[in-house]
Amino acid sequence: MNISVVICVYTEDRWDDIRAAVQSVRSQRRQPYELILVVDYNPDLHLRLKREYADAIVVENSHERGLSGGKNTGVATASGDVVAFLDDDAVADAEWLAAFEQAMSVEPGGAPTVVGVGGLTKPLWDNGDRPRWFPEEFDWTIGCTYRGLPAERKPIRNVMGGNAAFRREVVGEVGGFHSGIGRSVQGRKSRPLGCEETEFCIRLSQRRPGSIMMFEPRAVIGHRVPASRATFRYFRSRCYAEGLSKALVAQEVGAGDGLSSERAHAMKTLPMGALRGVGDALRGDLAGLARAGAIVAGLAWTTWGYAVGSARLRVRGNRAGRSIEHER
Repeated sequence: MNISVVICVYTEDRWDDIRAAVQSVRSQRRQPYELILVVDYNPDLHLRLKREYADAIVVENSHERGLSGGKNTGVATASGDVVAFLDDDAVADAEWLAAFEQAMSVEPGGAPTVVGVGGLTKPLWDNGDRPRWFPEEFDWTIGCTYRGLPAERKPIRNVMGGNAAFRREVVGEVGGFHSGIGRSVQGRKSRPLGCEETEFCIRLSQRRPGSIMMFEPRAVIGHRVPASRATFRYFRSRCYAEGLSKALVAQEVGAGDGLSSERAHAMKTLPMGALRGVGDALRGDLAGLARAGAIVAGLAWTTWGYAVGSARLRVRGNRAGRSIEHER
Protein backbone atom coordinates (compact mmCIF):
# COMPACT_ATOMS: atom_id res chain seq x y z
CA MET A 1 0.00 0.00 0.00
CA ASN A 2 1.51 3.32 -1.12
CA ILE A 3 0.50 6.34 0.97
CA SER A 4 0.76 9.90 -0.35
CA VAL A 5 0.78 12.58 2.35
CA VAL A 6 -0.83 15.94 1.55
CA ILE A 7 -0.30 19.10 3.60
CA CYS A 8 -2.35 22.13 2.51
CA VAL A 9 -0.73 25.49 3.33
CA TYR A 10 -1.71 29.10 2.74
CA THR A 11 0.39 31.58 4.73
CA GLU A 12 4.04 32.23 5.55
CA ASP A 13 2.90 33.19 9.04
CA ARG A 14 2.87 29.45 9.74
CA TRP A 15 6.34 28.80 8.37
CA ASP A 16 7.65 27.23 11.58
CA ASP A 17 4.51 25.12 11.89
CA ILE A 18 4.82 23.93 8.29
CA ARG A 19 8.45 22.92 8.84
CA ALA A 20 7.49 20.98 11.97
CA ALA A 21 4.68 19.22 10.08
CA VAL A 22 7.01 18.25 7.23
CA GLN A 23 9.67 17.00 9.64
CA SER A 24 7.11 14.81 11.42
CA VAL A 25 6.21 13.21 8.08
CA ARG A 26 9.89 12.63 7.26
CA SER A 27 10.33 10.97 10.66
CA GLN A 28 7.67 8.31 10.11
CA ARG A 29 8.62 4.72 10.84
CA ARG A 30 6.55 3.75 7.81
CA GLN A 31 7.80 6.22 5.19
CA PRO A 32 5.29 7.88 2.82
CA TYR A 33 5.33 7.14 -0.90
CA GLU A 34 5.45 10.89 -1.55
CA LEU A 35 4.95 14.19 0.24
CA ILE A 36 2.77 16.81 -1.47
CA LEU A 37 2.58 20.44 -0.32
CA VAL A 38 -0.40 22.30 -1.80
CA VAL A 39 -0.12 26.09 -1.65
CA ASP A 40 -3.37 28.06 -1.66
CA TYR A 41 -2.93 31.08 -3.94
CA ASN A 42 0.30 32.37 -2.40
CA PRO A 43 3.08 32.59 -5.05
CA ASP A 44 5.74 33.74 -2.56
CA LEU A 45 5.09 30.81 -0.25
CA HIS A 46 5.03 28.45 -3.24
CA LEU A 47 8.49 29.57 -4.37
CA ARG A 48 9.89 29.45 -0.84
CA LEU A 49 8.65 25.89 -0.31
CA LYS A 50 10.03 24.73 -3.67
CA ARG A 51 13.44 26.06 -2.66
CA GLU A 52 13.26 24.58 0.84
CA TYR A 53 11.86 21.14 -0.07
CA ALA A 54 13.31 20.02 -3.37
CA ASP A 55 12.51 16.40 -2.48
CA ALA A 56 8.78 17.11 -2.02
CA ILE A 57 6.09 17.77 -4.61
CA VAL A 58 5.14 21.44 -4.20
CA VAL A 59 2.13 22.54 -6.24
CA GLU A 60 -0.25 25.48 -6.36
CA ASN A 61 -3.94 24.96 -5.72
CA SER A 62 -5.49 24.47 -9.15
CA HIS A 63 -9.06 24.33 -7.87
CA GLU A 64 -11.25 26.87 -6.09
CA ARG A 65 -9.51 28.92 -3.42
CA GLY A 66 -9.72 27.35 0.04
CA LEU A 67 -9.12 24.13 1.92
CA SER A 68 -11.45 21.96 -0.15
CA GLY A 69 -9.79 23.09 -3.37
CA GLY A 70 -6.38 22.44 -1.86
CA LYS A 71 -7.35 18.91 -0.88
CA ASN A 72 -8.78 18.21 -4.32
CA THR A 73 -5.52 19.45 -5.87
CA GLY A 74 -3.55 17.18 -3.56
CA VAL A 75 -5.63 14.14 -4.50
CA ALA A 76 -5.30 14.94 -8.22
CA THR A 77 -1.52 15.24 -7.82
CA ALA A 78 -1.08 12.09 -5.72
CA SER A 79 -0.17 8.72 -7.21
CA GLY A 80 -0.39 6.61 -4.06
CA ASP A 81 -3.15 4.12 -3.32
CA VAL A 82 -4.07 6.11 -0.21
CA VAL A 83 -3.98 9.87 0.42
CA ALA A 84 -3.35 11.01 4.00
CA PHE A 85 -4.03 14.60 5.08
CA LEU A 86 -2.14 16.43 7.81
CA ASP A 87 -2.91 19.97 8.99
CA ASP A 88 -0.14 22.51 8.41
CA ASP A 89 -0.09 23.35 12.14
CA ALA A 90 0.11 19.75 13.36
CA VAL A 91 2.83 17.17 13.98
CA ALA A 92 2.36 13.44 13.45
CA ASP A 93 3.50 10.69 15.79
CA ALA A 94 6.16 8.39 14.28
CA GLU A 95 3.60 5.55 14.02
CA TRP A 96 0.95 7.71 12.31
CA LEU A 97 1.16 6.26 8.79
CA ALA A 98 1.72 2.72 10.04
CA ALA A 99 -1.51 2.97 12.05
CA PHE A 100 -3.39 4.28 9.01
CA GLU A 101 -2.10 1.38 6.92
CA GLN A 102 -3.19 -1.20 9.49
CA ALA A 103 -6.67 0.28 9.85
CA MET A 104 -7.08 0.58 6.08
CA SER A 105 -6.20 -3.11 5.73
CA VAL A 106 -9.10 -4.25 7.93
CA GLU A 107 -11.59 -6.26 5.88
CA PRO A 108 -14.78 -6.64 7.96
CA GLY A 109 -16.81 -8.13 5.12
CA GLY A 110 -14.09 -10.12 3.43
CA ALA A 111 -13.31 -7.23 1.09
CA PRO A 112 -11.43 -3.94 1.53
CA THR A 113 -14.53 -1.94 2.56
CA VAL A 114 -12.63 0.57 4.74
CA VAL A 115 -12.35 3.61 2.49
CA GLY A 116 -11.37 6.22 5.07
CA VAL A 117 -9.59 6.36 8.42
CA GLY A 118 -9.44 9.16 10.98
CA GLY A 119 -6.90 9.39 13.77
CA LEU A 120 -6.58 10.77 17.29
CA THR A 121 -5.79 14.50 17.39
CA LYS A 122 -4.45 15.90 20.65
CA PRO A 123 -4.31 19.62 21.47
CA LEU A 124 -0.93 21.30 21.86
CA TRP A 125 -1.80 24.43 23.84
CA ASP A 126 0.49 27.39 23.18
CA ASN A 127 -0.03 28.47 26.78
CA GLY A 128 1.04 25.04 28.02
CA ASP A 129 -2.11 23.81 29.74
CA ARG A 130 -5.75 23.36 28.83
CA PRO A 131 -7.87 26.28 30.11
CA ARG A 132 -9.73 24.96 33.14
CA TRP A 133 -13.07 26.13 31.77
CA PHE A 134 -12.63 24.35 28.40
CA PRO A 135 -14.75 21.14 28.18
CA GLU A 136 -13.27 18.14 26.34
CA GLU A 137 -16.67 17.56 24.74
CA PHE A 138 -15.98 20.65 22.61
CA ASP A 139 -12.40 19.92 21.53
CA TRP A 140 -13.75 19.80 17.98
CA THR A 141 -13.81 23.61 18.11
CA ILE A 142 -9.99 23.54 18.08
CA GLY A 143 -9.72 20.77 15.49
CA CYS A 144 -9.06 17.98 17.99
CA THR A 145 -10.61 14.67 18.99
CA TYR A 146 -13.40 15.29 21.49
CA ARG A 147 -14.99 13.33 24.31
CA GLY A 148 -17.76 11.25 22.81
CA LEU A 149 -15.73 9.58 20.07
CA PRO A 150 -14.79 5.92 20.59
CA ALA A 151 -11.69 5.01 22.58
CA GLU A 152 -10.81 2.07 20.32
CA ARG A 153 -10.73 1.27 16.61
CA LYS A 154 -14.33 1.50 15.50
CA PRO A 155 -16.46 2.56 12.51
CA ILE A 156 -17.69 6.15 12.66
CA ARG A 157 -19.83 8.38 10.44
CA ASN A 158 -17.10 10.83 9.47
CA VAL A 159 -13.46 11.58 10.18
CA MET A 160 -11.84 14.92 11.04
CA GLY A 161 -10.10 16.31 7.97
CA GLY A 162 -6.76 17.35 9.47
CA ASN A 163 -5.87 13.79 10.49
CA ALA A 164 -7.37 11.45 7.92
CA ALA A 165 -6.61 9.06 5.08
CA PHE A 166 -8.77 7.98 2.13
CA ARG A 167 -8.42 5.54 -0.74
CA ARG A 168 -7.47 7.82 -3.59
CA GLU A 169 -9.82 6.40 -6.22
CA VAL A 170 -12.96 6.89 -4.13
CA VAL A 171 -12.32 10.62 -3.61
CA GLY A 172 -12.58 11.40 -7.30
CA GLU A 173 -15.33 8.85 -7.77
CA VAL A 174 -17.73 10.79 -5.54
CA GLY A 175 -16.72 14.26 -6.72
CA GLY A 176 -14.05 15.25 -4.21
CA PHE A 177 -14.45 17.81 -1.45
CA HIS A 178 -17.11 20.46 -2.05
CA SER A 179 -16.23 24.12 -1.75
CA GLY A 180 -18.62 26.54 -0.08
CA ILE A 181 -18.95 24.51 3.15
CA GLY A 182 -15.50 24.58 4.73
CA ARG A 183 -12.96 27.36 5.03
CA SER A 184 -11.87 29.60 2.21
CA VAL A 185 -9.13 32.18 2.54
CA GLN A 186 -11.82 34.71 3.36
CA GLY A 187 -13.28 32.29 5.89
CA ARG A 188 -9.94 31.95 7.62
CA LYS A 189 -9.89 35.70 8.17
CA SER A 190 -13.46 36.01 9.38
CA ARG A 191 -15.82 33.24 10.45
CA PRO A 192 -14.21 29.85 11.29
CA LEU A 193 -16.40 27.58 9.15
CA GLY A 194 -15.82 23.85 8.76
CA CYS A 195 -17.52 20.53 7.98
CA GLU A 196 -16.18 19.95 4.45
CA GLU A 197 -14.90 16.52 5.54
CA THR A 198 -18.21 15.70 7.27
CA GLU A 199 -20.20 16.36 4.11
CA PHE A 200 -17.65 14.44 2.03
CA CYS A 201 -17.73 11.34 4.27
CA ILE A 202 -21.52 11.24 4.37
CA ARG A 203 -21.80 11.73 0.62
CA LEU A 204 -19.22 8.97 0.07
CA SER A 205 -21.16 6.55 2.28
CA GLN A 206 -24.44 7.41 0.52
CA ARG A 207 -23.00 6.84 -2.93
CA ARG A 208 -20.99 3.76 -1.98
CA PRO A 209 -23.20 1.68 0.34
CA GLY A 210 -21.17 -0.61 2.58
CA SER A 211 -18.19 1.74 2.69
CA ILE A 212 -16.70 2.13 6.17
CA MET A 213 -15.06 5.11 7.85
CA MET A 214 -12.82 3.89 10.66
CA PHE A 215 -11.56 5.70 13.75
CA GLU A 216 -8.00 4.60 14.61
CA PRO A 217 -6.78 6.05 17.95
CA ARG A 218 -3.22 4.87 17.30
CA ALA A 219 -2.89 7.30 14.38
CA VAL A 220 -1.91 10.19 16.64
CA ILE A 221 -1.09 13.79 15.81
CA GLY A 222 -0.64 16.88 17.95
CA HIS A 223 -2.51 19.97 16.79
CA ARG A 224 -1.29 23.42 17.79
CA VAL A 225 -3.82 25.61 19.62
CA PRO A 226 -2.71 29.26 19.64
CA ALA A 227 -3.66 31.46 22.57
CA SER A 228 -6.25 33.26 20.43
CA ARG A 229 -8.23 30.01 20.14
CA ALA A 230 -8.15 29.28 23.85
CA THR A 231 -10.59 32.09 24.59
CA PHE A 232 -14.33 31.95 25.22
CA ARG A 233 -14.83 34.48 22.42
CA TYR A 234 -13.31 32.11 19.87
CA PHE A 235 -15.14 29.15 21.41
CA ARG A 236 -18.49 30.91 20.99
CA SER A 237 -17.65 32.04 17.44
CA ARG A 238 -16.56 28.55 16.42
CA CYS A 239 -19.74 26.97 17.81
CA TYR A 240 -21.92 29.45 15.92
CA ALA A 241 -19.95 28.87 12.71
CA GLU A 242 -20.32 25.11 13.14
CA GLY A 243 -24.08 25.55 13.29
CA LEU A 244 -24.02 27.52 10.04
CA SER A 245 -21.91 24.80 8.43
CA LYS A 246 -24.18 22.01 9.69
CA ALA A 247 -27.12 23.72 7.99
CA LEU A 248 -25.24 23.54 4.69
CA VAL A 249 -24.34 19.89 5.29
CA ALA A 250 -27.96 19.01 6.07
CA GLN A 251 -29.05 20.70 2.85
CA GLU A 252 -26.47 18.73 0.82
CA VAL A 253 -26.90 15.22 2.28
CA GLY A 254 -30.20 15.39 4.20
CA ALA A 255 -30.83 16.15 7.86
CA GLY A 256 -31.15 12.46 8.76
CA ASP A 257 -27.55 11.58 7.90
CA GLY A 258 -26.22 15.10 8.28
CA LEU A 259 -27.23 15.44 11.94
CA SER A 260 -27.28 11.85 13.22
CA SER A 261 -24.02 12.03 15.19
CA GLU A 262 -24.79 15.56 16.38
CA ARG A 263 -28.13 14.50 17.85
CA ALA A 264 -26.48 11.67 19.78
CA HIS A 265 -23.76 14.02 21.02
CA ALA A 266 -26.27 16.65 22.12
CA MET A 267 -28.67 14.20 23.77
CA LYS A 268 -26.15 12.00 25.61
CA THR A 269 -22.55 13.20 25.69
CA LEU A 270 -23.21 16.87 26.46
CA PRO A 271 -25.69 16.33 29.33
CA MET A 272 -23.28 13.82 30.87
CA GLY A 273 -20.47 16.35 30.49
CA ALA A 274 -22.49 19.08 32.19
CA LEU A 275 -23.33 16.76 35.07
CA ARG A 276 -19.67 15.77 35.31
CA GLY A 277 -18.71 19.42 35.59
CA VAL A 278 -21.22 20.00 38.39
CA GLY A 279 -19.96 16.87 40.13
CA ASP A 280 -16.37 18.10 39.85
CA ALA A 281 -17.42 21.38 41.46
CA LEU A 282 -19.08 19.57 44.35
CA ARG A 283 -15.82 17.67 44.87
CA GLY A 284 -13.87 20.92 45.13
CA ASP A 285 -12.97 21.74 41.51
CA LEU A 286 -14.93 24.96 41.07
CA ALA A 287 -13.84 25.18 37.41
CA GLY A 288 -16.26 22.31 36.86
CA LEU A 289 -19.11 24.84 36.95
CA ALA A 290 -17.37 26.83 34.21
CA ARG A 291 -17.03 23.68 32.08
CA ALA A 292 -20.70 22.85 32.61
CA GLY A 293 -21.63 26.41 31.66
CA ALA A 294 -19.43 26.29 28.56
CA ILE A 295 -21.18 23.08 27.46
CA VAL A 296 -24.59 24.74 27.78
CA ALA A 297 -23.39 27.89 26.01
CA GLY A 298 -21.65 25.93 23.26
CA LEU A 299 -24.75 23.87 22.52
CA ALA A 300 -26.90 27.01 22.51
CA TRP A 301 -24.64 28.90 20.11
CA THR A 302 -24.29 25.89 17.78
CA THR A 303 -28.06 25.44 17.73
CA TRP A 304 -28.56 29.14 17.05
CA GLY A 305 -26.06 29.02 14.18
CA TYR A 306 -27.91 26.05 12.69
CA ALA A 307 -31.24 27.88 12.96
CA VAL A 308 -29.84 31.02 11.33
CA GLY A 309 -28.13 29.00 8.58
CA SER A 310 -31.29 27.00 7.86
CA ALA A 311 -33.38 30.16 7.68
CA ARG A 312 -30.95 31.77 5.25
CA LEU A 313 -31.00 28.71 3.02
CA ARG A 314 -34.80 28.71 2.97
CA VAL A 315 -34.84 32.38 1.98
CA ARG A 316 -32.32 31.72 -0.79
CA GLY A 317 -34.36 28.77 -1.98
CA ASN A 318 -37.55 30.82 -2.08
CA ARG A 319 -35.81 33.60 -3.98
CA ALA A 320 -34.39 31.10 -6.48
CA GLY A 321 -37.82 29.56 -6.92
CA ARG A 322 -39.42 32.94 -7.58
CA SER A 323 -36.67 33.75 -10.09
CA ILE A 324 -37.34 30.56 -12.01
CA GLU A 325 -41.08 31.23 -12.05
CA HIS A 326 -40.44 34.80 -13.26
CA GLU A 327 -38.25 33.52 -16.12
CA ARG A 328 -41.03 31.18 -17.19
